[in-house]
Amino acid sequence: MKITILFVLLLASFFGYAQIPVERDSIEKVITKLPAFSIYKDNYFVTGGNLGEKPSENTMDAKFQFSFKQRLSNKASIFGTYPYLTYTQKSFWKVYKASSPFEESNYNLGLMLLKPVFRDNRFFGALTFSLEHESNGRDSIYSRSLNIVSVGFTRIFSPKLIVSVKAWIPFLIDNNPSLPKYIGYGEGQLQWVINKDRLFFDLAVRKGADWDFKGSINTGISYRLTKNANQLITLQWWQGYSESMIDFKSERGMLRVGFVLKPTFYRFY
Repeated sequence: MKITILFVLLLASFFGYAQIPVERDSIEKVITKLPAFSIYKDNYFVTGGNLGEKPSENTMDAKFQFSFKQRLSNKASIFGTYPYLTYTQKSFWKVYKASSPFEESNYNLGLMLLKPVFRDNRFFGALTFSLEHESNGRDSIYSRSLNIVSVGFTRIFSPKLIVSVKAWIPFLIDNNPSLPKYIGYGEGQLQWVINKDRLFFDLAVRKGADWDFKGSINTGISYRLTKNANQLITLQWWQGYSESMIDFKSERGMLRVGFVLKPTFYRFY
Protein backbone atom coordinates (compact mmCIF):
# COMPACT_ATOMS: atom_id res chain seq x y z
CA MET A 1 0.00 0.00 0.00
CA LYS A 2 2.83 2.39 0.88
CA ILE A 3 4.49 1.72 -2.48
CA THR A 4 1.23 2.45 -4.29
CA ILE A 5 0.77 5.77 -2.43
CA LEU A 6 4.33 6.84 -3.24
CA PHE A 7 3.79 6.02 -6.90
CA VAL A 8 0.59 8.08 -7.02
CA LEU A 9 2.35 11.04 -5.40
CA LEU A 10 5.14 10.71 -7.94
CA LEU A 11 2.64 10.87 -10.80
CA ALA A 12 0.96 13.89 -9.23
CA SER A 13 4.23 15.81 -9.12
CA PHE A 14 4.94 14.65 -12.66
CA PHE A 15 2.01 16.65 -14.04
CA GLY A 16 1.97 19.50 -11.53
CA TYR A 17 4.77 21.80 -12.68
CA ALA A 18 5.48 24.00 -15.68
CA GLN A 19 8.12 23.01 -18.19
CA ILE A 20 11.65 24.30 -17.90
CA PRO A 21 12.19 27.25 -20.33
CA VAL A 22 14.84 25.74 -22.63
CA GLU A 23 14.51 26.24 -26.37
CA ARG A 24 14.62 23.54 -29.04
CA ASP A 25 18.04 24.50 -30.41
CA SER A 26 19.61 24.38 -26.96
CA ILE A 27 18.37 20.85 -26.23
CA GLU A 28 19.46 19.55 -29.63
CA LYS A 29 22.93 20.98 -29.01
CA VAL A 30 23.05 19.29 -25.61
CA ILE A 31 22.29 15.93 -27.24
CA THR A 32 24.73 16.24 -30.15
CA LYS A 33 27.62 18.19 -28.60
CA LEU A 34 28.12 16.11 -25.48
CA PRO A 35 30.52 13.14 -25.82
CA ALA A 36 28.96 10.23 -27.70
CA PHE A 37 30.17 7.88 -24.95
CA SER A 38 28.98 8.94 -21.50
CA ILE A 39 27.48 7.88 -18.17
CA TYR A 40 23.96 6.47 -18.45
CA LYS A 41 22.74 5.56 -14.96
CA ASP A 42 24.57 6.23 -11.69
CA ASN A 43 27.91 4.50 -11.28
CA TYR A 44 28.51 3.57 -7.66
CA PHE A 45 30.23 1.36 -5.08
CA VAL A 46 28.46 0.91 -1.75
CA THR A 47 28.69 -1.50 1.15
CA GLY A 48 26.47 -2.33 4.10
CA GLY A 49 24.13 -4.90 5.53
CA ASN A 50 20.63 -6.18 6.13
CA LEU A 51 18.69 -3.90 8.49
CA GLY A 52 16.81 -6.80 10.06
CA GLU A 53 19.82 -8.92 10.97
CA LYS A 54 22.96 -8.70 13.07
CA PRO A 55 25.98 -7.57 11.02
CA SER A 56 28.06 -10.55 9.92
CA GLU A 57 29.94 -11.84 6.91
CA ASN A 58 26.69 -13.43 5.71
CA THR A 59 24.42 -10.40 6.08
CA MET A 60 26.82 -7.74 4.77
CA ASP A 61 28.03 -7.22 1.22
CA ALA A 62 29.27 -4.72 -1.34
CA LYS A 63 27.19 -3.65 -4.32
CA PHE A 64 28.49 -1.79 -7.33
CA GLN A 65 27.17 -0.65 -10.67
CA PHE A 66 28.69 0.79 -13.80
CA SER A 67 26.55 2.09 -16.62
CA PHE A 68 27.23 3.86 -19.90
CA LYS A 69 25.59 4.79 -23.19
CA GLN A 70 26.88 5.27 -26.72
CA ARG A 71 25.14 7.68 -29.11
CA LEU A 72 25.04 6.07 -32.54
CA SER A 73 24.21 9.14 -34.61
CA ASN A 74 24.21 12.93 -34.27
CA LYS A 75 21.24 13.24 -36.58
CA ALA A 76 17.65 12.59 -35.62
CA SER A 77 16.27 9.71 -37.66
CA ILE A 78 13.10 7.64 -37.11
CA PHE A 79 10.32 10.04 -36.00
CA GLY A 80 12.93 12.53 -34.83
CA THR A 81 14.71 10.14 -32.44
CA TYR A 82 18.38 9.71 -31.58
CA PRO A 83 19.66 6.09 -31.27
CA TYR A 84 21.76 4.86 -28.32
CA LEU A 85 23.28 1.63 -27.15
CA THR A 86 23.06 1.26 -23.37
CA TYR A 87 24.78 -1.08 -20.95
CA THR A 88 24.44 -1.45 -17.17
CA GLN A 89 26.10 -4.03 -14.96
CA LYS A 90 25.20 -4.49 -11.30
CA SER A 91 27.18 -6.83 -9.04
CA PHE A 92 26.79 -8.16 -5.50
CA TRP A 93 30.04 -9.04 -3.75
CA LYS A 94 30.31 -10.98 -0.48
CA VAL A 95 33.49 -9.08 0.28
CA TYR A 96 33.50 -9.91 4.01
CA LYS A 97 33.39 -13.69 3.56
CA ALA A 98 36.44 -15.89 3.19
CA SER A 99 37.74 -15.74 -0.42
CA SER A 100 35.33 -12.79 -1.05
CA PRO A 101 33.07 -14.50 -3.62
CA PHE A 102 30.75 -12.67 -5.99
CA GLU A 103 27.16 -13.57 -5.19
CA GLU A 104 25.83 -12.48 -8.58
CA SER A 105 26.18 -10.04 -11.46
CA ASN A 106 23.28 -8.78 -13.59
CA TYR A 107 23.94 -7.65 -17.16
CA ASN A 108 21.55 -5.26 -18.88
CA LEU A 109 22.06 -4.43 -22.59
CA GLY A 110 19.67 -2.21 -24.52
CA LEU A 111 18.91 -0.26 -27.67
CA MET A 112 17.24 3.07 -26.92
CA LEU A 113 15.61 5.74 -29.09
CA LEU A 114 15.42 9.22 -27.56
CA LYS A 115 12.91 11.84 -28.71
CA PRO A 116 12.88 15.36 -27.21
CA VAL A 117 9.34 16.73 -26.83
CA PHE A 118 8.58 20.46 -27.17
CA ARG A 119 5.63 22.75 -26.49
CA ASP A 120 5.65 26.21 -28.08
CA ASN A 121 9.26 25.51 -29.08
CA ARG A 122 10.23 25.04 -25.42
CA PHE A 123 11.53 21.77 -24.01
CA PHE A 124 8.72 19.80 -22.34
CA GLY A 125 10.36 16.42 -21.75
CA ALA A 126 11.97 13.40 -23.37
CA LEU A 127 10.41 10.19 -24.66
CA THR A 128 12.44 7.00 -24.75
CA PHE A 129 11.69 3.73 -26.51
CA SER A 130 13.85 0.76 -25.52
CA LEU A 131 14.46 -2.90 -26.25
CA GLU A 132 16.38 -4.50 -23.38
CA HIS A 133 17.78 -7.83 -22.27
CA GLU A 134 18.88 -8.50 -18.70
CA SER A 135 20.30 -11.73 -17.31
CA ASN A 136 22.62 -13.07 -14.65
CA GLY A 137 24.74 -15.06 -17.11
CA ARG A 138 24.07 -18.40 -15.43
CA ASP A 139 22.40 -21.61 -16.56
CA SER A 140 20.30 -24.46 -15.23
CA ILE A 141 18.13 -23.68 -12.18
CA TYR A 142 20.17 -20.53 -11.45
CA SER A 143 19.41 -18.87 -14.78
CA ARG A 144 17.47 -15.61 -14.61
CA SER A 145 16.66 -13.50 -17.65
CA LEU A 146 14.26 -10.77 -18.68
CA ASN A 147 13.46 -9.21 -22.04
CA ILE A 148 11.34 -6.08 -22.24
CA VAL A 149 10.11 -3.43 -24.63
CA SER A 150 9.51 -0.15 -22.84
CA VAL A 151 8.46 3.45 -23.20
CA GLY A 152 9.48 6.17 -20.78
CA PHE A 153 8.97 9.88 -20.28
CA THR A 154 11.11 12.33 -18.30
CA ARG A 155 10.21 15.86 -17.22
CA ILE A 156 12.77 18.42 -16.06
CA PHE A 157 10.63 20.78 -14.04
CA SER A 158 13.64 22.81 -12.93
CA PRO A 159 17.40 22.29 -12.52
CA LYS A 160 16.49 20.91 -9.09
CA LEU A 161 13.63 18.53 -9.90
CA ILE A 162 13.54 15.71 -12.45
CA VAL A 163 10.75 13.11 -12.58
CA SER A 164 10.41 10.14 -14.91
CA VAL A 165 8.06 7.21 -15.46
CA LYS A 166 8.73 4.06 -17.45
CA ALA A 167 6.38 1.24 -18.46
CA TRP A 168 7.42 -2.08 -19.97
CA ILE A 169 6.06 -5.31 -21.42
CA PRO A 170 8.10 -8.47 -20.68
CA PHE A 171 8.51 -11.18 -23.31
CA LEU A 172 10.38 -14.49 -23.59
CA ILE A 173 10.42 -15.08 -19.83
CA ASP A 174 9.38 -18.75 -19.94
CA ASN A 175 12.18 -19.75 -17.57
CA ASN A 176 11.04 -17.18 -14.94
CA PRO A 177 7.34 -16.52 -15.61
CA SER A 178 6.69 -15.15 -12.10
CA LEU A 179 9.09 -12.19 -12.50
CA PRO A 180 6.31 -9.62 -13.17
CA LYS A 181 4.78 -10.43 -9.77
CA TYR A 182 7.87 -8.86 -8.20
CA ILE A 183 9.14 -6.27 -10.71
CA GLY A 184 5.76 -5.18 -12.03
CA TYR A 185 5.23 -3.41 -15.34
CA GLY A 186 6.61 0.02 -14.59
CA GLU A 187 8.74 2.31 -12.48
CA GLY A 188 8.70 5.89 -11.25
CA GLN A 189 11.85 7.87 -10.45
CA LEU A 190 12.58 11.25 -8.90
CA GLN A 191 15.75 13.26 -8.43
CA TRP A 192 15.69 16.34 -6.22
CA VAL A 193 18.70 18.62 -5.90
CA ILE A 194 18.28 19.83 -2.34
CA ASN A 195 21.20 22.21 -2.01
CA LYS A 196 22.73 23.91 -5.06
CA ASP A 197 24.11 20.82 -6.79
CA ARG A 198 25.73 19.59 -3.58
CA LEU A 199 23.02 17.47 -1.96
CA PHE A 200 20.89 15.04 -4.00
CA PHE A 201 17.89 12.89 -3.14
CA ASP A 202 16.93 9.98 -5.43
CA LEU A 203 13.84 7.78 -5.31
CA ALA A 204 12.81 4.82 -7.48
CA VAL A 205 9.53 2.95 -6.90
CA ARG A 206 8.21 -0.27 -8.42
CA LYS A 207 4.94 -2.09 -7.73
CA GLY A 208 4.54 -5.81 -8.39
CA ALA A 209 1.85 -6.99 -10.77
CA ASP A 210 -0.38 -8.55 -8.08
CA TRP A 211 -2.57 -6.80 -5.51
CA ASP A 212 -0.15 -7.32 -2.62
CA PHE A 213 2.87 -5.61 -1.08
CA LYS A 214 5.45 -6.95 -3.50
CA GLY A 215 7.54 -4.29 -5.20
CA SER A 216 10.47 -2.15 -4.14
CA ILE A 217 11.63 1.26 -2.95
CA ASN A 218 15.18 2.38 -3.67
CA THR A 219 16.31 5.68 -2.17
CA GLY A 220 19.61 7.50 -1.91
CA ILE A 221 21.01 10.68 -0.40
CA SER A 222 24.26 11.85 -1.99
CA TYR A 223 26.60 14.73 -1.20
CA ARG A 224 29.08 16.23 -3.66
CA LEU A 225 32.49 16.50 -2.02
CA THR A 226 33.48 19.70 -3.85
CA LYS A 227 31.60 22.02 -6.20
CA ASN A 228 33.69 21.03 -9.23
CA ALA A 229 33.94 17.28 -8.59
CA ASN A 230 31.63 14.53 -9.82
CA GLN A 231 32.39 12.23 -6.89
CA LEU A 232 29.68 12.07 -4.25
CA ILE A 233 29.39 10.16 -1.01
CA THR A 234 26.08 8.34 -0.82
CA LEU A 235 23.77 6.54 1.57
CA GLN A 236 21.44 4.06 -0.16
CA TRP A 237 18.45 2.18 1.22
CA TRP A 238 16.75 -0.68 -0.60
CA GLN A 239 13.50 -2.23 0.64
CA GLY A 240 11.57 -4.83 -1.31
CA TYR A 241 11.97 -7.56 -3.88
CA SER A 242 14.13 -8.24 -6.95
CA GLU A 243 17.22 -6.28 -5.94
CA SER A 244 19.18 -9.13 -7.54
CA MET A 245 17.83 -11.48 -10.19
CA ILE A 246 18.89 -14.67 -8.41
CA ASP A 247 16.85 -13.81 -5.29
CA PHE A 248 14.02 -11.85 -6.88
CA LYS A 249 11.44 -13.67 -4.72
CA SER A 250 13.17 -12.69 -1.46
CA GLU A 251 12.52 -9.40 0.32
CA ARG A 252 15.56 -7.38 1.38
CA GLY A 253 16.05 -4.34 3.55
CA MET A 254 19.61 -3.16 2.84
CA LEU A 255 21.36 0.00 4.03
CA ARG A 256 24.68 0.77 2.33
CA VAL A 257 27.17 3.64 2.17
CA GLY A 258 29.82 4.45 -0.42
CA PHE A 259 30.42 6.77 -3.35
CA VAL A 260 28.65 7.51 -6.62
CA LEU A 261 29.43 9.15 -9.98
CA LYS A 262 26.43 10.85 -11.58
CA PRO A 263 25.72 12.04 -15.12
CA THR A 264 27.01 15.58 -15.43
CA PHE A 265 23.94 17.08 -17.15
CA TYR A 266 20.18 16.84 -16.71
CA ARG A 267 19.21 13.18 -16.51
CA PHE A 268 16.54 13.23 -19.19
CA TYR A 269 18.08 10.29 -21.04
